[in-house]
Amino acid sequence: MSTVVTDRPTTGPRGRLASAAVACGAAAMAFVGGSTAVSGLLSDAPLATAQAVRYGLACLLLLGAARLVREPVRRPRGREWLWLGSTTAAGLLLFNVALVRGAAHAEPAVFGVAVASVPLVLALLGPVLEGRRPTAPVVTAAGVVTAGAALVTGVGRADGAGVAWAVVVLFCEVGFTLLAVPVLAAHGPWGVSVHTTWLAAVGFGAAGLLAERPWSAGTALTGPHVAAVVYLAVGVTAVAFVLWFSAVRGLGSGRAGLLTGVAPVAAAAAGVLLGGPVPAAGVWVGTAVVGLGLVVGLRASGTMRQ
Repeated sequence: MSTVVTDRPTTGPRGRLASAAVACGAAAMAFVGGSTAVSGLLSDAPLATAQAVRYGLACLLLLGAARLVREPVRRPRGREWLWLGSTTAAGLLLFNVALVRGAAHAEPAVFGVAVASVPLVLALLGPVLEGRRPTAPVVTAAGVVTAGAALVTGVGRADGAGVAWAVVVLFCEVGFTLLAVPVLAAHGPWGVSVHTTWLAAVGFGAAGLLAERPWSAGTALTGPHVAAVVYLAVGVTAVAFVLWFSAVRGLGSGRAGLLTGVAPVAAAAAGVLLGGPVPAAGVWVGTAVVGLGLVVGLRASGTMRQ
């Protein structure tokens, strides 16, 4: 078999699969971006307990859905435990801790800029992990998407600790995708989603037992808290995880990473739909720049195997 680099987007069945992967990734990031306002409802809730319930519920939903659609979920073996555990520890456990701890040292926009940098880092590191070289068109497009996303989120203020936590958030977000790549082929999007959610539920549950006394923390969850947890479990976890890992499997982590630029745009749109003010000119410019980067990157030269 030989590898041929084409100058045109792939057409035919392969092209349709790529289009489906793009749609999955964009939808996943729309769920994530649109959850910003909902996540704010949990600011005064017991963090570990709420997250344990979120991921536990998401895992149960995923197991039920996987059975309905006849997607096998098999038990990890050997080093697969290490990859899945690392994906969970970085992308779910440490990520949430960094956001909470960093909030005392930096404005939300600082973390928005950190997450906006994800496309560029994935474009550079993703292909390397997959045994390929980064391609100039995708790296360039990732830079454009990152710049546009930064315009959408704005630039906030932070002290040294806040900057450090923002860097942690960036690499946790990157790790959630890259650390899952080695097990995606064996477990698929459904398997990776199931295993990371139950591992996260166990991790947050243990933290809740040690720090929050869940028998009392559970009573501290109000109606809005419960509604937020349910929404996050269903849309932002169970649905979005499967969609995102489907995109990573179909596009590769580098190209899929471009779609993370959809999240801040979705967050801005959700703010307007929920009664917020019309975004400033910079947000509109940033949205256009993100769109340009996506078009350039997703239409970049594809690699076909003959």
